[in-house]
Amino acid sequence: MTDILKPRDAKDVEDAVAWAASNDKALDVVGHGSKRGIGRPSQTDMTLDLSALDGVTLYEPAELVLSAKAGTPLAAIEALLASNNQQLDFEPMDYGPLFGAPAGQGTIGGVIAANQSGPRRIKAGAARDHFLGVTAVTGRGETIKSGGRVVKNVTGYDMCKALAGSWGTLAAMTDVTIKVLPKPETQASVVVEGLGDAQACAAMAAAMGSSCDVSGAAHLPDHVASHFAGLPRPEAATVLRLEGVTPSVEHRKQALASLLKPFGPVALLDEKDSVALWTSIRQVAPFAADSARARPLWRISTAPRQAQRLAELITPAAQMFYDWGGGLVWVAMPFENEADAGSIRRATAELGGHATLVRAPAALRAAVDVFEPQNAGLAALSKRVKDGFDPKGVLNPGRMWAGV
Repeated sequence: MTDILKPRDAKDVEDAVAWAASNDKALDVVGHGSKRGIGRPSQTDMTLDLSALDGVTLYEPAELVLSAKAGTPLAAIEALLASNNQQLDFEPMDYGPLFGAPAGQGTIGGVIAANQSGPRRIKAGAARDHFLGVTAVTGRGETIKSGGRVVKNVTGYDMCKALAGSWGTLAAMTDVTIKVLPKPETQASVVVEGLGDAQACAAMAAAMGSSCDVSGAAHLPDHVASHFAGLPRPEAATVLRLEGVTPSVEHRKQALASLLKPFGPVALLDEKDSVALWTSIRQVAPFAADSARARPLWRISTAPRQAQRLAELITPAAQMFYDWGGGLVWVAMPFENEADAGSIRRATAELGGHATLVRAPAALRAAVDVFEPQNAGLAALSKRVKDGFDPKGVLNPGRMWAGV
């Protein structure tokens, strides 16, 4: 795959996809390529590089809405929002460092295509919950538009929900509209030190069930704790984040500390250390390519009450930590060329949930299911949706599942 198509605007994207469809060519749809290593190995003839589709096309801070071309760097959008004391509330992570690439390379189109979200997902939802409108080119070479610039929009089918998390297999997005929100005045974190996994899950459940309005809940076992910034000591830490206006955060911090004291020693982090800590959690710091030798890395979602049991069903030599109150488990396998998909799939089958192989050599990604396997009914539905958008398999064919 050596040929690259680099459209200058949305009309060029439409022409490129239409040409590929008429010539039976398959396209690898990318922005800056920060997530290119996720999914099954490419089965394409050419690259459709959308990085030239760059720039914010509309930003109305008072209306809490922003539109941008799909290739616009996420870092540029976050900087613009920060200048107006606003943010993307779903807190998308940056996958680049997990593949040994520099941070800040992801694009807003890639964020939506992967339906990214960070620690604040437990409160704010994922990218699809903030995705208001889209212009995109289907595999038929046809431009579609959906949604608008308001949250309540019920006209026609909700294409935004279909495209979010589709990994570029249904359409090449050219412009997206997203909801933005004010940035909290301050934040702080409560840390319970030295807990085992089972105790930590119970502590997080207690915090999430309280009136303290927790916006982040994670457990960092002792074997990975030293990789996280902001912790008072490099030992097992169960961390809870509070955000909002200063008097409210101070009150909730003291209330949460009192609630969690029965679980173990409690420490309090000020805003500076709390920001550093949650940035490293958001970026999955222990498993960056340089610190984990690029070992196979899994992202597993399950019910928070099952997280500790899920960890027990996976090989004890794996390294892991918990986010989303236990609902998200990051797992780095112990060997560079062994994903141990069998134990992962058995665990999610027994306990419920789904697992994605985020990082592994191409040979491993070709040999195992990268995304959660689908039952026959769901697989048939996925195939019909793919055929509706992209009947000739032009856009990222086989990236998520073989034949789709």
